[in-house]
Amino acid sequence: MSSLISNTAATASLQRGVRRVRHELKMRLLQVRRVEHVTPRLLRVTLAGDDLEGFTSAAFDDHVKVFFPAPGQDRPELPQLGPNGPAGPGGPDATDTPPTARRDYTPRRYDPASRELDIEFALHGHGPAAEWAAQARAGQYLGVGGPRGSMVMEGDFDGYLMVGDETALPAIARRLEELPAGARVCVVAQVADAKEEQTFRTLADLTVRWVHRGASDDAVTSNRAAPSGDAVVAALRDLRLPDGDIYAWVAAESSVAKAVRAYLVGERGLNKAWVKAAGYWRRGAEATHDKHED
Repeated sequence: MSSLISNTAATASLQRGVRRVRHELKMRLLQVRRVEHVTPRLLRVTLAGDDLEGFTSAAFDDHVKVFFPAPGQDRPELPQLGPNGPAGPGGPDATDTPPTARRDYTPRRYDPASRELDIEFALHGHGPAAEWAAQARAGQYLGVGGPRGSMVMEGDFDGYLMVGDETALPAIARRLEELPAGARVCVVAQVADAKEEQTFRTLADLTVRWVHRGASDDAVTSNRAAPSGDAVVAALRDLRLPDGDIYAWVAAESSVAKAVRAYLVGERGLNKAWVKAAGYWRRGAEATHDKHED
């Protein structure tokens, strides 16, 4: 019997993988339909429009590029798609005007029937995205490009671990909604305080640990010294993970994500091939996205 179990586990492991799915790159001009708070510092903006026809997002951690209107404009200048990629007004190679402000965000929810796309913004008060979100209202315009592709995870694991801060919560919440009934998953989420905790909808067998930064560091991307991953790692030390093979997904400030990955691989012994860690932002920098791997 033990030999049969071992062979079954080995077969399941061989079937696991990540498949890249490419999507046609499109630029979409969309209009705000609704604005609502998920928590006091996390804002959900529902975008709509005919340009959403054909929108595809196949993985929970996909990214779209969100384009913001320049001061004095009611809608953003979107790049034109040429043979070499985005170009022209609003593009990175624009010479007549500064490139349109843009940031990467998770497609939190897409409803093809109503042609609605939800994007969630952390209200940290810094940069064009947070400043726009703080005054967002129905009828305003945003541009959305992508996603260019999706990294689709294939095969089941014995358990899942998701670690992140406010910037990762949209992807975490989406993943929890997508996991099947009975899947075992643990979440460790770092937020400012208890008011930022949210209730996740899921059929999975879920364990959640909230880590509070406290009032001394309540701005997720302020220009203070880089945050430490100590509090998150301490929460992980006290967390019992499901037995068997674990898929871990980590997204937070870059140094925190790096520290968490080092702990999971070095001290908890997780297979480094299945520990995916990314810096969704970096203290003191703008528009960064770091991958942490060996």
